[in-house]
Amino acid sequence: MGTAKFWGVSFLVAAALLVVTRGFFTNEYFFFAGYVVLQYIVLSTAWNILGGYTGYTNFGVGVFFAIATLALAIVAQTFIVNWDYVGGSRGVYVIRPQQAPLYGSYIQYLYSLMLVLAWVSVAIARTIERSRLGLGLNAIRDDEAAAEAGGVPTLRLKLISTTLSGALMGMGGAPLPYYVTYLDPASSFNLSYAVNSVAMPLIGGMTSWVGPVIGAILLGTIQQLATVTISSALNLLIVGLLLIAFVIIAPNGIVGLVQARRRARLR
Repeated sequence: MGTAKFWGVSFLVAAALLVVTRGFFTNEYFFFAGYVVLQYIVLSTAWNILGGYTGYTNFGVGVFFAIATLALAIVAQTFIVNWDYVGGSRGVYVIRPQQAPLYGSYIQYLYSLMLVLAWVSVAIARTIERSRLGLGLNAIRDDEAAAEAGGVPTLRLKLISTTLSGALMGMGGAPLPYYVTYLDPASSFNLSYAVNSVAMPLIGGMTSWVGPVIGAILLGTIQQLATVTISSALNLLIVGLLLIAFVIIAPNGIVGLVQARRRARLR
């Protein structure tokens, strides 16, 4: 399927999903949970552009980078806690508009907005995967030194990859204040966002655009069910157990496992 056709087909799928869910689901919690799962699709897809396609895992390219990544989050949280202008440790309340820009409740509007953002991020990731940019990023992932020796502009491609990843991350997080209506440093710099953004592509598969989508839907749905039935405190435990299981059973994720079985059947 060509890129233009994929954008059109994926738009129709997203539009149909929006119409069905907005038309047939009346429970507000469905939209609360759906927003979270869709947000994780955006975040995991954004991370996968840099971590999966390029091979530069934000969570730690080397020990020093990993320490610096975690330290930066702690430093930023400490800075915000002591900044009275933004509320400090008290946090800040966000007042939603009385009426949503579209029909329905405000949470339904946020769900619709996040569905659009998820469609855009997935379509962008798939476009990158099938483009010359994607080939260059894959070359960097396989062997950066060899790619640079072969004429691939590694620095420029890494900058493009980092910019796209960061932009999509910011896009996915922008509606969050209107979703929770209250922000404090502990929740804003919660490591669960970073952990889930990495774990979901790892579980789904990092070499394809569909991997982060599968991982986000699977892991996000399990976490939402655990939050309702047991406790949200188990979410990171669930992530850890699933990561261990997939590292043992399917180190290349669900997509890699399916592809390996297909190749085995063709032999």
